[in-house]
Amino acid sequence: MAIEERIEAIIKRLQPETHLRNKYGQEATLADRMKYYNTPGVSIAVINDFKLDWARGFGVCEAGKPQPVTETTLFQAASVSKPIFAIAVMRLVQEGKLDLDRDVNDYLTSWKIPSVSGWQPKVTLRQLLSHSAGVTIQGFPGYERTGELPKLVQILNGQHPANTSSVEVNVIPGLQFRYSGGGTTIAQQLVEDRLNQPFAEIMSELIFAPLGLTNSTYEQPLPSQRHETTATGHPWKGRPLPGKWYVYPEMAAAGLWTVPSDLARIGIELQLTLQHHSSRILSAETLNEMLTAQIENHMGIGFFLEGEGEASRFGHNGWNEGFVSRFVLSKHHGYGAVIMINSNEGNALLGEIEHAIAREYGWLGYSPDQINVDVSPNILKEYVGDYKATSGPHASINLDGNNLALRIQEQSPIRLSPESETKFSTDGLNASVDFERDDDGQVVALHIHQEGRAFRLDKTFD
Repeated sequence: MAIEERIEAIIKRLQPETHLRNKYGQEATLADRMKYYNTPGVSIAVINDFKLDWARGFGVCEAGKPQPVTETTLFQAASVSKPIFAIAVMRLVQEGKLDLDRDVNDYLTSWKIPSVSGWQPKVTLRQLLSHSAGVTIQGFPGYERTGELPKLVQILNGQHPANTSSVEVNVIPGLQFRYSGGGTTIAQQLVEDRLNQPFAEIMSELIFAPLGLTNSTYEQPLPSQRHETTATGHPWKGRPLPGKWYVYPEMAAAGLWTVPSDLARIGIELQLTLQHHSSRILSAETLNEMLTAQIENHMGIGFFLEGEGEASRFGHNGWNEGFVSRFVLSKHHGYGAVIMINSNEGNALLGEIEHAIAREYGWLGYSPDQINVDVSPNILKEYVGDYKATSGPHASINLDGNNLALRIQEQSPIRLSPESETKFSTDGLNASVDFERDDDGQVVALHIHQEGRAFRLDKTFD
C-alpha cells in the first residue's frame, strides 16, 4: 500500500477510547480530535520493517499563528529523555567506564547521596535507571525562560532557585519500583562528574553524532538559533505558554528537544541491534540487559516493558509543561512509532494515534484476540452455587442456557464468557472471574479481578 494511503487511513480513523476495555467510540479524524482536545500541533514518525516509513507534521506550532508543524519542528520529549539517557549510560558501562552495580557515591564528586538518620544508603545506577533506588521527586515542573535557573547540585539539594525539594532516599533501595526523576538527575550528575564534560556534549557524542542526528539536543536553555523551528507548548485550552516553553535543567530526566524522526532512527538502531544487524551504539547483549525486567515486570533499565511474547514492546511516555510524547518499539519485529504533541490536554491523543497506527499496520498485541473456548456443560455446572466473602459481598453463579451468569448481591446477572476452562470475562465490564479448585478438584472459590484488585469469595456448601 502506498504511504499516502496509509497516512490517510490513520488520520481519518482515530477511535476515541471509552471507559470500557477494548471498546471504542465512533471513528473521527485527527483534525477533529485535535480540535476536541484544543491541541494545535502533532508530529508523528512510523517505523515499518526496520525503516523509517514516514514522518509528518499536522497542525501549527502555535495556536493562532500560521507556522505549520513539519517533520523538522522541535518538540520537548519530556520524560522520553530518560531512556535515551539510559542508552548513553549503558554505552559507558559497555566501555568499562561505569559499573551498573557499584555504589554511585564512589563516582559522585560534586554531590553525594546523603545519609538518613546516620544510615548511609547504597544506591546503584541499575536502581536509579530502573526507578528502584527509593529516591524522592517524581517529576520536575520546569522554569520560565526569564527566571533564574538552578545548577544541578542546587536541584539535588533543593536549594534556591530550585523549585523542588531535595533529592534523597526515603525507602529501602532495591525493593520496589517508584518512578523518580530525581533518581535520573542523580545519574546525570554522576555522568557529568565522571566525564567532566557538559551534559549536552556527552549525549551528542554518545548518541546523536554516531547516528547522524542533527535535530536533537539536550541543551537547556535551547540555543537561539533553534528557536525558529520550535513548537510552542500549550498546557490547557489551547493557550500558549508565556515565553512559549519552559526550561528544564534536569536534562537527563526531561531536557531533550527532538523530532519524531530522530527518535525513530534511534529506535531502528536498537531494533537492528536486537537482530544482531548493527552495533553502532550498543551490543545486543547490553541492550538485552536494558530490556530485562528489574525489580518489577514492567520496568527494565530506562525503558518500560509492555506486551508478551512476539507482541513484546518497549518504550516511554513524556509529559512536560505544554508537551506530551510517546515512544514505542516492537522488541521482536521492526515496527514502532513516535508521537509528539504540543498540548497537555491532548495527552489522550497519544493512545488514539498509536492504536490507529497499530490497526493500519497490523501490529501484534493491540487488537483483542477473539477467544472461542468451549467449556463442557458438566464443568459449567460445577461452578454453579453461592459464594461469600469472609466479610463483605456475596454472589451466586447460575446457568443461563449454555452460559454462566454472575450475580453480585442485588445486582442484575452479568453474563460470563469463557477465556479458558477456569477464567471468564464479563460482558461490557472491566472485570474478570476465575474459579479455584482444591487438591481434590472440587470448586472452592471464585476470584473477581477489576482495576488491579482481586476479591475472593468462598463457595458455600449446605
